[in-house]
Amino acid sequence: MMQLLRKIVFPFSLIYALVIHIRNFLYDRGFLAAKSYGTPTICVGNLSVGGTGKTPMIELLISHLQHTHKIAVLSRGYRRKTKGFMIVSEESTASEVGDEPLQIYSNFPETTVAVDEDRQRGISILVQTVQPDLILLDDAFQHRKVVSRFSILLTAYDNLYTDDWYLPTGNLRDSKNQAARADLLIVTKCPPDLSETAQARIIEQLKPAGDQKVLFCCFTYEEQLNGPEKGMTLQQLSDKKFTLVTGVANPEPLVAFLNERGLTFEHLLFRDHHYFTDRELDLFNSRRYVLTTEKDYMRSKGRVNKLYYISVRHEFLGNGHEILVNWLAEL
Repeated sequence: MMQLLRKIVFPFSLIYALVIHIRNFLYDRGFLAAKSYGTPTICVGNLSVGGTGKTPMIELLISHLQHTHKIAVLSRGYRRKTKGFMIVSEESTASEVGDEPLQIYSNFPETTVAVDEDRQRGISILVQTVQPDLILLDDAFQHRKVVSRFSILLTAYDNLYTDDWYLPTGNLRDSKNQAARADLLIVTKCPPDLSETAQARIIEQLKPAGDQKVLFCCFTYEEQLNGPEKGMTLQQLSDKKFTLVTGVANPEPLVAFLNERGLTFEHLLFRDHHYFTDRELDLFNSRRYVLTTEKDYMRSKGRVNKLYYISVRHEFLGNGHEILVNWLAEL
């Protein structure tokens, strides 16, 4: 049914594509103004909606840079129920600042994490008040009003932007040719054993421009779970039936991982960034064990009794990690 609807709205995708191309043309030719800042910025984003692992990539960058740079992270706080500039704190909730910024702050409380739907305003306030020497812009690649010093473009292995089409028929929210603006192209969610031959085919398909580098990484899930019982591991769930709750753009990698582990579970699937209702929370509380993603945990913690989350991180293939570290060392 969904595929049929996407075909029906194909004419609207042509209109969307035209608008996007005109917008980019106006920025490229200087008819629309973009602002650059004295404080270096690294933009992490994608060309398609959701599901490429932007938040784990932001966290990876923080882990590498936090000891040598005073970092601030700026996000719009997608689907938060507030407006304007806010700095995430211990008292913040997902509904106030968004689940992803709250996750980043929870993992890196010494790092300033802020939200603002107006990126120019958010950067200006951070520069004036926090005075960081580096700002990480989360999900900002398509925000042409800001000129980033460096840009990292993510694309998922199972849905490369070169194979995608424009919204609402496909998932593209920006023109494919805008990939040329990125300094690094990172293919995420790869099979851990992706061969060099397969990597070469993808690089040929992406057609990196100039001195662009293409890196490959896979998702690695932590064995240790986080929740009410200390020391709970995935292995301990092997003889228990549990409920998996996901409200993320693409839960398939996690589902596949759990199936590969031979675990038995029911899967309750919700749309990305879904705010759980009281009825849904009652349903979760009727289950013996509930496993969820870290992002979903930010929207449900304290309201579900036996709730655990599994952490995920990017792991680079080949010498990708070394290339990234060397690239960051030049900042």
